[in-house]
Amino acid sequence: MKEPAVSADPTQVLAFETDCHLFDGCGFPAPGLHSFLFEPLWGDADGNGLYFNKPMLLALLGSIIVVGFFWAAFAKPKLVPGKLQMVAEAGYDFVRTGIVYQTLGKREGEKYVPLAVSLFFFVWMMNLWSIIPVAAFPVTSIIAYPLVLALIVYITWVSLTFKRHGFVGFFKNVTGYDKSLGAVLPLSMTIEFFSNLLVRPFTHAVRLFANMFAGHTLLLLFTIASWYMLNGIGIAFSAVSFGMVLVMTLFELFIQAVQAYVFVLLTCTYIQGALAEHH
Repeated sequence: MKEPAVSADPTQVLAFETDCHLFDGCGFPAPGLHSFLFEPLWGDADGNGLYFNKPMLLALLGSIIVVGFFWAAFAKPKLVPGKLQMVAEAGYDFVRTGIVYQTLGKREGEKYVPLAVSLFFFVWMMNLWSIIPVAAFPVTSIIAYPLVLALIVYITWVSLTFKRHGFVGFFKNVTGYDKSLGAVLPLSMTIEFFSNLLVRPFTHAVRLFANMFAGHTLLLLFTIASWYMLNGIGIAFSAVSFGMVLVMTLFELFIQAVQAYVFVLLTCTYIQGALAEHH
Protein backbone atom coordinates (compact mmCIF):
# COMPACT_ATOMS: atom_id res chain seq x y z
CA MET A 1 0.00 0.00 0.00
CA LYS A 2 1.41 3.36 -1.00
CA GLU A 3 1.49 6.22 1.41
CA PRO A 4 -0.73 9.24 0.58
CA ALA A 5 1.05 10.99 -2.24
CA VAL A 6 1.66 14.31 -0.56
CA SER A 7 5.12 15.69 -0.12
CA ALA A 8 6.45 16.06 3.41
CA ASP A 9 7.65 19.49 2.39
CA PRO A 10 4.67 21.85 2.93
CA THR A 11 6.15 24.45 0.60
CA GLN A 12 5.69 22.23 -2.43
CA VAL A 13 2.58 23.40 -4.27
CA LEU A 14 0.41 20.61 -5.63
CA ALA A 15 3.08 18.21 -4.44
CA PHE A 16 1.65 14.85 -5.48
CA GLU A 17 2.99 11.92 -7.46
CA THR A 18 2.03 12.21 -11.13
CA ASP A 19 1.83 8.41 -11.39
CA CYS A 20 -0.65 8.14 -8.51
CA HIS A 21 -4.16 7.23 -9.67
CA LEU A 22 -7.33 5.67 -8.33
CA PHE A 23 -6.99 1.89 -7.72
CA ASP A 24 -3.19 2.23 -7.47
CA GLY A 25 -3.31 1.96 -3.69
CA CYS A 26 -2.36 5.57 -3.00
CA GLY A 27 -4.44 8.15 -1.21
CA PHE A 28 -6.10 11.14 -2.82
CA PRO A 29 -3.72 14.14 -2.64
CA ALA A 30 -6.29 16.67 -1.50
CA PRO A 31 -5.39 20.37 -1.74
CA GLY A 32 -4.81 22.21 1.50
CA LEU A 33 -2.82 25.03 3.03
CA HIS A 34 0.31 23.57 1.42
CA SER A 35 -1.25 24.53 -1.94
CA PHE A 36 -0.86 28.21 -1.00
CA LEU A 37 2.78 28.05 0.10
CA PHE A 38 5.66 28.55 -2.30
CA GLU A 39 9.38 28.02 -2.32
CA PRO A 40 11.20 31.36 -2.81
CA LEU A 41 12.41 32.02 -6.33
CA TRP A 42 15.37 33.64 -4.66
CA GLY A 43 16.25 34.52 -1.10
CA ASP A 44 15.70 32.68 2.18
CA ALA A 45 12.19 31.76 3.36
CA ASP A 46 13.42 31.05 6.92
CA GLY A 47 13.33 34.70 7.87
CA ASN A 48 16.98 35.40 7.15
CA GLY A 49 16.72 38.36 4.81
CA LEU A 50 14.38 39.12 1.95
CA TYR A 51 12.97 36.59 -0.47
CA PHE A 52 10.84 36.64 -3.60
CA ASN A 53 8.25 33.99 -4.46
CA LYS A 54 5.66 33.23 -7.13
CA PRO A 55 2.77 35.36 -5.73
CA MET A 56 5.15 38.32 -5.47
CA LEU A 57 6.22 37.80 -9.06
CA LEU A 58 2.59 37.60 -10.22
CA ALA A 59 1.73 40.77 -8.28
CA LEU A 60 4.64 42.58 -9.91
CA LEU A 61 3.77 41.33 -13.39
CA GLY A 62 0.11 42.17 -12.83
CA SER A 63 1.00 45.74 -11.87
CA ILE A 64 3.17 46.09 -14.96
CA ILE A 65 0.39 44.70 -17.18
CA VAL A 66 -2.25 47.09 -15.80
CA VAL A 67 0.02 50.15 -16.00
CA GLY A 68 1.34 49.11 -19.42
CA PHE A 69 -2.16 48.55 -20.79
CA PHE A 70 -3.45 52.00 -19.83
CA TRP A 71 -0.15 53.64 -20.81
CA ALA A 72 -0.35 52.09 -24.27
CA ALA A 73 -4.03 53.00 -24.60
CA PHE A 74 -3.75 56.65 -23.52
CA ALA A 75 -0.15 57.63 -24.34
CA LYS A 76 -1.31 59.11 -27.64
CA PRO A 77 -5.10 59.40 -27.37
CA LYS A 78 -7.05 59.96 -30.57
CA LEU A 79 -10.36 61.67 -31.17
CA VAL A 80 -11.50 58.55 -32.99
CA PRO A 81 -10.14 55.86 -30.66
CA GLY A 82 -8.51 52.67 -31.86
CA LYS A 83 -9.46 49.28 -30.47
CA LEU A 84 -7.07 49.41 -27.51
CA GLN A 85 -8.08 52.93 -26.54
CA MET A 86 -11.74 52.01 -26.92
CA VAL A 87 -11.42 49.05 -24.55
CA ALA A 88 -9.48 51.13 -22.02
CA GLU A 89 -12.03 53.95 -22.19
CA ALA A 90 -14.87 51.48 -21.70
CA GLY A 91 -13.21 50.02 -18.61
CA TYR A 92 -12.34 53.43 -17.20
CA ASP A 93 -15.84 54.76 -17.84
CA PHE A 94 -17.45 51.68 -16.24
CA VAL A 95 -15.65 52.33 -12.96
CA ARG A 96 -16.10 56.11 -13.14
CA THR A 97 -19.81 56.27 -13.97
CA GLY A 98 -20.95 52.85 -12.74
CA ILE A 99 -19.29 52.92 -9.34
CA VAL A 100 -17.78 56.28 -8.39
CA TYR A 101 -20.44 58.64 -9.75
CA GLN A 102 -23.25 56.38 -8.56
CA THR A 103 -21.84 56.40 -5.02
CA LEU A 104 -20.20 59.81 -4.60
CA GLY A 105 -21.79 61.90 -7.32
CA LYS A 106 -19.93 63.55 -10.17
CA ARG A 107 -18.74 66.67 -8.32
CA GLU A 108 -17.33 64.91 -5.24
CA GLY A 109 -16.36 61.69 -6.97
CA GLU A 110 -14.23 62.96 -9.86
CA LYS A 111 -11.08 63.32 -7.76
CA TYR A 112 -11.37 59.71 -6.53
CA VAL A 113 -11.76 58.13 -9.96
CA PRO A 114 -8.02 57.39 -10.38
CA LEU A 115 -7.95 55.56 -7.02
CA ALA A 116 -11.06 53.54 -7.86
CA VAL A 117 -9.86 52.63 -11.36
CA SER A 118 -6.44 51.59 -10.04
CA LEU A 119 -7.94 49.41 -7.31
CA PHE A 120 -10.49 47.80 -9.63
CA PHE A 121 -8.08 46.75 -12.35
CA PHE A 122 -5.32 45.76 -9.95
CA VAL A 123 -7.65 43.52 -7.93
CA TRP A 124 -9.20 42.10 -11.09
CA MET A 125 -5.78 41.29 -12.55
CA MET A 126 -4.62 39.66 -9.31
CA ASN A 127 -7.77 37.52 -9.38
CA LEU A 128 -7.41 36.62 -13.06
CA TRP A 129 -4.05 34.93 -12.50
CA SER A 130 -6.06 32.00 -11.13
CA ILE A 131 -7.25 30.88 -14.56
CA ILE A 132 -4.21 31.88 -16.62
CA PRO A 133 -2.08 28.85 -17.58
CA VAL A 134 1.32 28.52 -15.89
CA ALA A 135 0.41 31.24 -13.35
CA ALA A 136 -2.69 29.36 -12.12
CA PHE A 137 -2.83 31.17 -8.79
CA PRO A 138 -4.91 34.12 -7.55
CA VAL A 139 -2.60 36.50 -5.72
CA THR A 140 -5.52 37.77 -3.61
CA SER A 141 -5.88 34.30 -2.03
CA ILE A 142 -2.85 35.33 0.08
CA ILE A 143 -4.34 37.47 2.86
CA ALA A 144 -1.42 39.94 2.89
CA TYR A 145 -2.39 41.43 -0.49
CA PRO A 146 -6.08 42.19 0.22
CA LEU A 147 -5.06 43.41 3.68
CA VAL A 148 -2.62 45.97 2.29
CA LEU A 149 -5.22 47.20 -0.21
CA ALA A 150 -7.82 47.44 2.58
CA LEU A 151 -5.35 49.42 4.72
CA ILE A 152 -4.83 51.89 1.86
CA VAL A 153 -8.58 52.42 1.73
CA TYR A 154 -8.77 52.61 5.53
CA ILE A 155 -6.05 55.28 5.74
CA THR A 156 -7.76 57.23 2.96
CA TRP A 157 -11.10 57.07 4.78
CA VAL A 158 -9.65 58.13 8.16
CA SER A 159 -7.63 61.02 6.71
CA LEU A 160 -10.59 62.29 4.67
CA THR A 161 -12.88 62.17 7.71
CA PHE A 162 -10.38 64.16 9.80
CA LYS A 163 -9.83 66.66 7.00
CA ARG A 164 -13.53 67.21 6.34
CA HIS A 165 -14.89 67.22 9.91
CA GLY A 166 -12.04 67.79 12.35
CA PHE A 167 -11.46 65.74 15.49
CA VAL A 168 -14.93 66.18 17.01
CA GLY A 169 -16.64 65.53 13.70
CA PHE A 170 -14.44 62.47 13.16
CA PHE A 171 -15.44 61.08 16.54
CA LYS A 172 -19.13 61.63 15.80
CA ASN A 173 -18.73 60.09 12.34
CA VAL A 174 -17.06 56.86 13.46
CA THR A 175 -19.27 56.40 16.51
CA GLY A 176 -22.58 57.20 14.81
CA TYR A 177 -23.34 59.81 17.46
CA ASP A 178 -27.05 60.53 17.64
CA LYS A 179 -28.36 62.06 20.89
CA SER A 180 -31.89 61.00 20.00
CA LEU A 181 -30.91 57.42 20.90
CA GLY A 182 -31.08 58.34 24.56
CA ALA A 183 -30.00 55.69 27.06
CA VAL A 184 -28.69 53.27 24.41
CA LEU A 185 -26.36 55.92 22.93
CA PRO A 186 -23.22 54.76 24.84
CA LEU A 187 -23.73 51.16 23.73
CA SER A 188 -24.46 52.20 20.15
CA MET A 189 -21.38 54.43 20.02
CA THR A 190 -19.15 51.67 21.40
CA ILE A 191 -20.38 49.16 18.82
CA GLU A 192 -20.01 51.65 15.95
CA PHE A 193 -16.54 52.68 17.11
CA PHE A 194 -15.17 49.12 17.09
CA SER A 195 -17.06 48.26 13.93
CA ASN A 196 -15.71 51.21 11.95
CA LEU A 197 -12.17 51.49 13.29
CA LEU A 198 -11.29 47.83 13.88
CA VAL A 199 -13.67 45.50 12.08
CA ARG A 200 -14.11 47.45 8.83
CA PRO A 201 -10.59 47.01 7.34
CA PHE A 202 -10.58 43.35 8.40
CA THR A 203 -13.90 42.50 6.74
CA HIS A 204 -12.97 44.54 3.66
CA ALA A 205 -9.86 42.39 3.19
CA VAL A 206 -11.34 39.04 4.23
CA ARG A 207 -14.30 39.32 1.84
CA LEU A 208 -11.92 39.37 -1.13
CA PHE A 209 -9.44 36.90 0.33
CA ALA A 210 -12.02 34.29 1.36
CA ASN A 211 -13.74 34.23 -2.03
CA MET A 212 -10.49 33.82 -3.93
CA PHE A 213 -9.14 31.25 -1.46
CA ALA A 214 -12.30 29.13 -1.67
CA GLY A 215 -12.54 29.40 -5.46
CA HIS A 216 -8.93 28.37 -5.98
CA THR A 217 -9.31 25.44 -3.59
CA LEU A 218 -12.32 24.15 -5.53
CA LEU A 219 -10.47 24.48 -8.82
CA LEU A 220 -7.54 22.56 -7.37
CA LEU A 221 -9.83 19.89 -5.97
CA PHE A 222 -11.51 19.12 -9.30
CA THR A 223 -8.26 19.45 -11.28
CA ILE A 224 -6.38 17.00 -9.05
CA ALA A 225 -9.39 14.68 -8.96
CA SER A 226 -9.52 14.65 -12.77
CA TRP A 227 -5.93 13.38 -12.89
CA TYR A 228 -6.25 11.05 -9.89
CA MET A 229 -9.28 9.20 -11.31
CA LEU A 230 -7.77 8.86 -14.79
CA ASN A 231 -7.37 5.11 -14.45
CA GLY A 232 -9.53 2.16 -15.49
CA ILE A 233 -13.24 2.63 -14.83
CA GLY A 234 -12.35 5.84 -13.02
CA ILE A 235 -11.94 7.55 -16.41
CA ALA A 236 -15.71 8.12 -16.48
CA PHE A 237 -15.51 9.90 -13.12
CA SER A 238 -12.46 11.81 -14.33
CA ALA A 239 -14.46 13.15 -17.28
CA VAL A 240 -17.16 14.43 -14.92
CA SER A 241 -14.55 16.04 -12.69
CA PHE A 242 -12.91 17.71 -15.68
CA GLY A 243 -16.31 19.04 -16.71
CA MET A 244 -16.54 20.61 -13.26
CA VAL A 245 -13.13 22.20 -13.83
CA LEU A 246 -14.53 23.95 -16.91
CA VAL A 247 -17.70 24.99 -15.06
CA MET A 248 -15.73 26.28 -12.07
CA THR A 249 -13.36 28.18 -14.36
CA LEU A 250 -16.27 30.03 -15.97
CA PHE A 251 -17.78 30.65 -12.53
CA GLU A 252 -14.46 31.97 -11.27
CA LEU A 253 -14.31 34.40 -14.20
CA PHE A 254 -17.59 35.86 -12.99
CA ILE A 255 -16.60 35.89 -9.30
CA GLN A 256 -13.24 37.52 -10.04
CA ALA A 257 -14.92 40.49 -11.70
CA VAL A 258 -17.62 40.69 -9.02
CA GLN A 259 -15.06 40.75 -6.22
CA ALA A 260 -13.13 43.57 -7.89
CA TYR A 261 -16.41 45.46 -8.28
CA VAL A 262 -17.46 44.89 -4.65
CA PHE A 263 -14.06 45.91 -3.30
CA VAL A 264 -14.18 49.24 -5.14
CA LEU A 265 -17.88 49.78 -4.37
CA LEU A 266 -17.15 49.41 -0.65
CA THR A 267 -14.19 51.76 -1.03
CA CYS A 268 -16.44 54.43 -2.54
CA THR A 269 -19.06 53.81 0.14
CA TYR A 270 -16.49 54.40 2.88
CA ILE A 271 -15.29 57.59 1.18
CA GLN A 272 -18.89 58.74 0.82
CA GLY A 273 -19.34 58.23 4.56
CA ALA A 274 -16.21 60.27 5.24
CA LEU A 275 -17.46 63.19 3.14
CA ALA A 276 -21.06 63.16 4.36
CA GLU A 277 -22.12 65.81 6.82
CA HIS A 278 -23.01 64.47 10.27
CA HIS A 279 -26.24 65.76 11.75
